[in-house]
Amino acid sequence: MSPLMLAILIVLLASIVSFLYISKHDRKLPPGPRGFPIVGNLHKLGDLPHQALHHLAKKYGPIMSMRLGLVPTIIISSPQAAELFLKTYDTNFASRPNIQASHYLSYGRKGLVFSEYGSYWRSTRKLCTLQLLSASKIQAFAPMRKEEYGLMVGKLKKAAAAREVVNLSVSVSDLIQNMSCRMVFGVSTNNGDFRLKSVVEETLRLVGAFNIGDFVPFLGAFDLQGVKKRSKACNEAFDKIMEKIIDEHEKEAHWENKQQRDFVDALLSVVNQSMISHDGAESEIDRSNIKAILIDIIVAAVDTSATAIEWTLAELIRHPQAMKTLQDELQNVVGLDKMVEEKDLSKLTYLDMVIKESSRLHPVAPLLVPHESIDEITIDGYHIPKRSRILVNIWAIGRDSNVWSDNVDEFLPERFIGTNVDLHGHDFRLIPFGSGRRGCPGIHLGLTTVRMAIAQLVHCFNWKLPDGDVSPSELDMSEQFGLTVSRASHLFLVPEYRLPV
Repeated sequence: MSPLMLAILIVLLASIVSFLYISKHDRKLPPGPRGFPIVGNLHKLGDLPHQALHHLAKKYGPIMSMRLGLVPTIIISSPQAAELFLKTYDTNFASRPNIQASHYLSYGRKGLVFSEYGSYWRSTRKLCTLQLLSASKIQAFAPMRKEEYGLMVGKLKKAAAAREVVNLSVSVSDLIQNMSCRMVFGVSTNNGDFRLKSVVEETLRLVGAFNIGDFVPFLGAFDLQGVKKRSKACNEAFDKIMEKIIDEHEKEAHWENKQQRDFVDALLSVVNQSMISHDGAESEIDRSNIKAILIDIIVAAVDTSATAIEWTLAELIRHPQAMKTLQDELQNVVGLDKMVEEKDLSKLTYLDMVIKESSRLHPVAPLLVPHESIDEITIDGYHIPKRSRILVNIWAIGRDSNVWSDNVDEFLPERFIGTNVDLHGHDFRLIPFGSGRRGCPGIHLGLTTVRMAIAQLVHCFNWKLPDGDVSPSELDMSEQFGLTVSRASHLFLVPEYRLPV
């Protein structure tokens, strides 16, 4: 059979499958747009899928169904619907889809983020929660974080004295990378020889991409978008770094004397201990498990916090009154004779409101990490097929006028005065860290990092746009889509040191 005839046959078979699927399920599914054979509604996603899905949800409702390729997909766009899927029926939606990029980037889905729901995931989460992300473990790194904040402020203070324009995006990224690598790997990145940012960014682009091979499986082998090739290259880059770091830690053997300086030490201390493997059998923790977990943690830590800080600072630049209110609070609570300390955070109520408002308008992961239904289920009268992909559009939830009133597009931290909205996954109006079983286990570390960085930068400096730039209200706020959504352009500002000491 010629290649052309084979291609035609494949298209015909896929069309028949699509037709049979629609005929079987269409009446029971939530409302949604009709799709084309094979591609379904993939063409409707555009360059910024979270925004495109938000506009579609205005027509079809907060529980909307689509076909992305051959995959039934449910899009959630309201707090009430999110609570149904992430709390009421959380157990059925606690799994993850088998994304091609995640298979290569996490050593066969051995990490925490993309592993299937089951015994292996529970064992891995328990390991991470107890050994890596406990409150006591995070607190132990407080002196290191204080040192890194001081180094960043020192560099910016020199730039302020010279009246230089600084790339604050790079400054923040370097800060988060330095802290993350010291905490996870026990090494500093200040010398420039150990930079992960580009690999992390590529990883997030790959796992966040709407890869045609994930939605039309028979096209996966063709790697039409190059995702498979790029994922392998990314994995090789990570593996080289991980192997070097693990080898160095094994030689030093810190864990044998219980002198655990970092996450690698903690994980090496449990090597060869039993855990439940992917297939449900009991196996030992080995290097591939450790590397997969470390990649998950470093990818989450390096990019998400830096992105959240950058969006928040951009909004404060655009809204001078909010900036002044926050600086006044910092001056009253901390004083102008010293830098902010972590013990001050609990007293900074307006800072919390600023972080919440930035998280509402600019959630770092606007569609969260995708969920997958374990079994078919009926919710709110709608049939949800087994292995449906679930996308929770928290970007849309943050702009729901039924929840946030008519000025949903305005940056207004004061909207949280007198409310009990939190960021810990309990209030479904604002869930930037997710919720339920698959909620982010690093929420305490993430919030501490973001709050401290914002507080330090706002307390120590006044900020203005470079001469000749647009006015603050016209600052470019364009987005760049991936698993995380960052600013499309870097943030260039002029610092002015404001502490008398």
